[in-house]
Amino acid sequence: MRIAISSKSGCGNTTVTRLVSEKLGYPMINFTFRQMAEERGIDFWTFCHMAEDDYEIDRELDRRQVEMAMSVPDCVLGSRLAIWMLKDADLKVYLTASAETRAERILKREGGTFEERYAQTVSRDEHDSARYMKIYGIDNSSAEETADLIIATDERTPEEIASIIVDAARGIGTPASSPV
Repeated sequence: MRIAISSKSGCGNTTVTRLVSEKLGYPMINFTFRQMAEERGIDFWTFCHMAEDDYEIDRELDRRQVEMAMSVPDCVLGSRLAIWMLKDADLKVYLTASAETRAERILKREGGTFEERYAQTVSRDEHDSARYMKIYGIDNSSAEETADLIIATDERTPEEIASIIVDAARGIGTPASSPV
């Protein structure tokens, strides 16, 4: 079984992907811009700005993720576009949260001020969405037609979210195509 989990930054994608991976015993695939920036020895935010003009960065990231996912029989792939890129996923999950919630989570993880993290979150959403639309024609704010399961994460713990996904993967709990 291949499970794809997507969200915008700060929704808990990496944490939830890790938890689902651990609960099911499947490999976790979560190759990110941050890792690509590190590979190239470039500051993360500089790398994000580079991606604005160089669409090959996104294409390489997405290609590598899909190749990793398809190289194993079972996996949990977490990325911004996993549910759109991993066409052969058996379960496609989209996580949502308000910009305020996401900024608070990023603030806890990275520090700074709330205002700074909120502005970065909103700006990153706008830039990422515009880039995904230009490159792939994907509106990453609208997953209703792509996702089997949409989970609002604002009031849930990562463990609760992971349990919902694991239950769906095992065929119990929330039926496919349901918002939770």
